[in-house]
Amino acid sequence: MAKLFFRYGAMNSGKSTAMLQTAYNYEERGHNVVLAKPAIDTKGDLGILSRIGVTRESDFLIAAQTDVYGTFQRVRAAIRRDIGRDVACFLLDEAQFLDEAQVDDLLRIAILENIPVIAFGIRTDFQTVAFPGSRRLLEIAHDLEELKTICRCGEKAEFNARKIDGIFIFEGEQMAIDDDHLTYEPLCALCYLSESQGVLNAGRRQWPMAASFEPDSDFS
Repeated sequence: MAKLFFRYGAMNSGKSTAMLQTAYNYEERGHNVVLAKPAIDTKGDLGILSRIGVTRESDFLIAAQTDVYGTFQRVRAAIRRDIGRDVACFLLDEAQFLDEAQVDDLLRIAILENIPVIAFGIRTDFQTVAFPGSRRLLEIAHDLEELKTICRCGEKAEFNARKIDGIFIFEGEQMAIDDDHLTYEPLCALCYLSESQGVLNAGRRQWPMAASFEPDSDFS
């Protein structure tokens, strides 16, 4: 039986790069792969974009009501008809934007069709709250792996801080993509709490920061 894998990490941890490298590895050995991403990720239209500039077109987009299992089966059937070989792996970018039923479809593909499914995504939003798709993947995936990146202080980054015009903000909608003024910065827990004045999630209680806390360097 194949497995459902979830590869997660903070922003700039190389998730899309790792996905495209995985696709290359399969195809270099003569295997077919299917690539998909949520339609809400409008960067590059159908393209899957990596931070280092590598791009590739996905085989299909997953909209809010997309039947992932059925769509995958149709794409798979077309590949088998046109190429004469079955699909060896299903790769999915930005998996945090899926809903719970769509993540369940990923598990069905792995178990019922015996095809490995590798989903890549972010675990939590800019308020440290899990995305619905990521939460479900953490619940049902057979295999979890954190893809690591570094905070500005040199420690491992865990959280994704949101900026508008370079200023950190900690309130707003969970999903915000098409905004030229908006950026994200991966931070470790200590640097995140320093910028948020001890708040992990807007609306929840504030953690008192130690009076003696001073960043090691000027992060502005």
